[in-house]
Amino acid sequence: MSAETFDLSDLEGVGPVTKKRLQDSGVHNLMDLVVRGPVELGDITSMADDTCEKIVTLARRRLAETGAITKDFASGTEIYERRKRIGKITTGTESLDGLLGGGVETQAITEVYGEFGSGKTQFCHTLCVMAQRPKEEGGLGAGVLYIDTEGTFRPERIVTIAKAHRMDPAAVLDGIIVARAYNSSHQVLILEEAGKTIKEENVGLIISDSTTGLFRAEYLGRGTLASRQQKLGRYIRLLSRIAETYNCAVLATNQVSSSPDSFFGDPTRPVGGNVIGHASTYRIYFRKGSKSKRIAKIIDSPHHPNSEQVFELGERGVQDSEEYLKQLEKESRKKAKAKEQAEDAASAAGPEDGGDAATVEDGGNPQGGE
Repeated sequence: MSAETFDLSDLEGVGPVTKKRLQDSGVHNLMDLVVRGPVELGDITSMADDTCEKIVTLARRRLAETGAITKDFASGTEIYERRKRIGKITTGTESLDGLLGGGVETQAITEVYGEFGSGKTQFCHTLCVMAQRPKEEGGLGAGVLYIDTEGTFRPERIVTIAKAHRMDPAAVLDGIIVARAYNSSHQVLILEEAGKTIKEENVGLIISDSTTGLFRAEYLGRGTLASRQQKLGRYIRLLSRIAETYNCAVLATNQVSSSPDSFFGDPTRPVGGNVIGHASTYRIYFRKGSKSKRIAKIIDSPHHPNSEQVFELGERGVQDSEEYLKQLEKESRKKAKAKEQAEDAASAAGPEDGGDAATVEDGGNPQGGE
């Protein structure tokens, strides 16, 4: 029996009543159960902590047996082989793909933060299109779940970007599911009930734009900071578990604030503090450059070096700057010239003792006579 056909009631300790409560709370399968965890299972069913831990452990073991998730104990080789199967979504630009090592990864949270107008939402719209490209073209061949907390999703922009990349705009729009969140509790609820949609609609990318906006607006003052961070932490943990369990890529945008105690350097700081900082796999800082130019800088990554790249906002969404394309062309010509020179040098040298060899084949007579 596969993980998809395994029923919740087949787990020891889950009867018809408990199953109904779980389904009413958005837990429809083993993946949902593992994502939510024993604490939430206890809140939903009012069962004892030990029972909840036992049920979630059984579900996790079943998923591990079917290969849906990583085993509790795995060798470095097994982890390495599993990471080879991780998908990447191209950004549609050589510069940002190079910065990210090929694109936005599945099973990871990629956080992008920056001030207004830095290109965060444009990046999200571009990824909505690129994720639906076939795998051989740098996409996932999968749908997108767009959690819109600020009303910034624009289908017209999707149409423009899709046309620029020679994709069918109608098909691309059909592949995007937009969930409009109106408050922080609704935002968390959308994610809690997303499991069924992810499975049925073959979602490969989840976009949370913006992740912190509603939390920041509702929890004002230092007195509510602890409550805000606790609720925000739960939302981020759900994103992380879903990314790993469902093999999705997560792109989370974040707002910024200015640090008043920063006397030197850039005072811009991402909202959410360590709660988001620790949960994000990759943290990228977008800032404005001159005119349409933007700068993307890797702030934190498990394996990418700290570096930055310039990109532009245009008809294709995010796109390479003219200077970058000229540099690529210059390097390409340089490599082609070097290759041509190497081939000419090899041709001029010729095969060693080539003339004598030909004479021997002709019978050993240098004059070619009989």
